[in-house]
Amino acid sequence: MTGRLTTHVLDTSQGRPAANVVIELWRLNQSNGDRTLLKMVRTNSNGRTDFPLLGGSDLLSGIYELVFDVGEYFSSQQLAPAGTPFLDLVPVRFGIGDAGAHYHIPLLVSPWSYSTYRGS
Repeated sequence: MTGRLTTHVLDTSQGRPAANVVIELWRLNQSNGDRTLLKMVRTNSNGRTDFPLLGGSDLLSGIYELVFDVGEYFSSQQLAPAGTPFLDLVPVRFGIGDAGAHYHIPLLVSPWSYSTYRGS
């Protein structure tokens, strides 16, 4: 099995998948701290991306960052008060040590909190 990186977003305030969330995938250069944007996608109706974010030879060991635009999502859901959102862009920085493994990074989010973990 080849390695892959996947994600999904769950809206815990409504108890359902978060559809149409913009997600950016960045790779970090450990020597100078620069970031390279690899991909920008939106979640589907199941709160997932239609395809793995990275897989096969594209998945390399290193440091990555997913940035979830939850401010835009909750604004579209009219769940957060108007004005400045409490959460806007949620960055999740993580390391890939084994490029042959499956890394799943879920985001559980409400307008006021979030949680993540390495899923399966």
